[in-house]
Amino acid sequence: MGGGAAANREPTVARPVVKWAGGKSQLLETFRYCYPPALGTGGIRRYIEPFVGSGAVLFDVAARFSLDEYVILDRNPRLISTYQVIRDQAPALIVRLSAWQDRYWSMGFGERQAFYYDIRERFNARQDSPLDEAAALIFLNRTCFNGLYRVNRRGRFNVPIGRYDRPLICDEANLLRAQELFRRVDLRCGRHEDVLDRVDDRTFVYCDPPYRPLTRSSSFTAYAEDGFDDTEQVALAGFARACDERGAAVMLSNADPHNIDVDDNFFDDLYRGFVITRVPARRAINSKKTGRGPVTELVITNYPVAVPDPGPSKDSIALV
Repeated sequence: MGGGAAANREPTVARPVVKWAGGKSQLLETFRYCYPPALGTGGIRRYIEPFVGSGAVLFDVAARFSLDEYVILDRNPRLISTYQVIRDQAPALIVRLSAWQDRYWSMGFGERQAFYYDIRERFNARQDSPLDEAAALIFLNRTCFNGLYRVNRRGRFNVPIGRYDRPLICDEANLLRAQELFRRVDLRCGRHEDVLDRVDDRTFVYCDPPYRPLTRSSSFTAYAEDGFDDTEQVALAGFARACDERGAAVMLSNADPHNIDVDDNFFDDLYRGFVITRVPARRAINSKKTGRGPVTELVITNYPVAVPDPGPSKDSIALV
């Protein structure tokens, strides 16, 4: 069994601050069987995650294991800036979000629309302070349709308003717990190759890149303007092999092409020599409930894992 069986501390209640397409909160129970065993024995002292997104795996690893160092990157500068604001200005951020929550909850839907689109326009203008932008990102994430962070080719956030009665815009307790974590984390905006020099044989590298879309209509890779195509996937595989050569424990996740085409062996070929495990998942970001059925997801490691057979009752595991 992987590192999940050897966890040495009970998890805290700190949770990801933002919802993110492809986030791993609901897959953590399965992922814990995929963590490297050296996490639980002290053989790993550094955690690196180059595509942090909501940070579900970061929060889980930090809660369960005592490591010396956490290095987190993302290509989305506004996401990293938001995490830096939480680290440095959480009380001021809480004041802003709490006031917006009170206003939003007291409004009718017409007023909410005007308020939402005003904040979205200001966010897209990119003229506010880091504190204002962080508050806007969290507000939009909590009130937009399906909690989906998506930008167009010009980098403008374009998700419409959602219809939620009393969305939790300001989770004060969780923001303060996230602040405690981020104070122990090296937060960077950058690409995966930027941290190769930090990788050694006492490092766990987890990569959760924008997924290779299963169909033309299922792409949720637009978290940043530059996208993430097959060329980028190939480059990431090269990074994973470079980490492997340095002795690091490497884990990656991605969509399983076999869900659509059993003959599509893109990742099986790309990661030949690695361990490829298919785990059950349920697509959660889909406008039609009929499009949220069980599928499998790939977990790719350079060490053996043993994930229990979930059986038919576990097919509702979600990607949120």
